[in-house]
Amino acid sequence: MPTAEIQPPIPMNETQRLEALRRYGNFALLRESVFDDIARTAAFICQTPISLISLVDSKHQWFLSHTGINACETSRDASFCAHALMGTGMLVVEDAREDARFARNAWVTGEPFVRFYVGAPLLTPDGYALGTLCVVDHEPRRLTAEQKDALLALSRLVMTQLELIRVKREMQALQQSFAPRPGTVIP
Repeated sequence: MPTAEIQPPIPMNETQRLEALRRYGNFALLRESVFDDIARTAAFICQTPISLISLVDSKHQWFLSHTGINACETSRDASFCAHALMGTGMLVVEDAREDARFARNAWVTGEPFVRFYVGAPLLTPDGYALGTLCVVDHEPRRLTAEQKDALLALSRLVMTQLELIRVKREMQALQQSFAPRPGTVIP
């Protein structure tokens, strides 16, 4: 598993961010076809061979969807996306070989030979960055303003889907708490 020479910084609100991340539940249960559709759309719009929807916990980066690579997770230390947690804007790396944060990262020096990365943060309604919708290429490059706008719109769509899943799960739990128990007589 790839590791980075320069560790991603830890956000000042990391404890609260991780609590917010836990509200969305088990990552394996969050994998749905809608996320694959969004990731493929991001790759198409940005004309990149790789796109990912990632969630970053204290030790790992989990992929809700991945286009162009087979990994389902990486260590947080190797994660480009963990660097994007530091703000609410996009993280743009036009050539990872020339960026001190990533030049010696195993994802840059070896497969999949990342050169270009843009990550749009997945922001909760209360402002915590949980991960990113990102696009990756093997060649240095730039996105147009329109491509960046589309990537941000798609990242908001990912969060809308995550919120729908969270609310649905909470509603089901609430309904079950009000359901009569077996053997209970309802007057």
